[in-house]
Amino acid sequence: MRAKEIFPTVLLTLLSIVQALALELLWGYVVEHPYLYDWTFTAVLGWLQVVATLLGILLIWLIYSDMVLRLSWVPHTIDALFPFLVGILEFAHISVLGPTQIGLWFAILSALFAAMSWISHVTMKRARQDDDNREFFVDTEPASRRDHLLRALPVAVLLLLGIALWPSTNQGWLAVTATTGAIALLAYHIWMNHVYTQISYAR
Repeated sequence: MRAKEIFPTVLLTLLSIVQALALELLWGYVVEHPYLYDWTFTAVLGWLQVVATLLGILLIWLIYSDMVLRLSWVPHTIDALFPFLVGILEFAHISVLGPTQIGLWFAILSALFAAMSWISHVTMKRARQDDDNREFFVDTEPASRRDHLLRALPVAVLLLLGIALWPSTNQGWLAVTATTGAIALLAYHIWMNHVYTQISYAR
């Protein structure tokens, strides 16, 4: 009971530190790269990447904060390690920001989606086994094969885009369209997270 009571605070504290460092790295990139302030196609692509990266950071925070507000579960050691895994991927994602490495940037974004999907699944599965969450799961079926396939779809699409954009010279309309699509995908997930949160609070 003590672990279940204290762990949400510990988890959000760890994640807050990671997210603060990620935001600092992102801000450092914005102020240290003059090409972003030129009226060029490359600058547009760079800003789209910055926006997508920021939305990714916000989405990770929302997913984690909503999980600890809605659910309770007996934590395992791996639960305390998840924020560090997320942090490593976020720092790697920011370190390859820029049109010249956009293929690798998409590949790491795909890895971030995969990691958060896995973390959410593991957490939900453990929370379902806890009687304190009975009301939350009473009308919610366990994830089906179809659910897993839907979660894997954006991971696969982002990875394929990363492979298609891997050549450093590919910074044209395909890159802009793909990055705009990534922004739309992240915004959609933020909105759906809001919808699910409001539904769960109404129960």
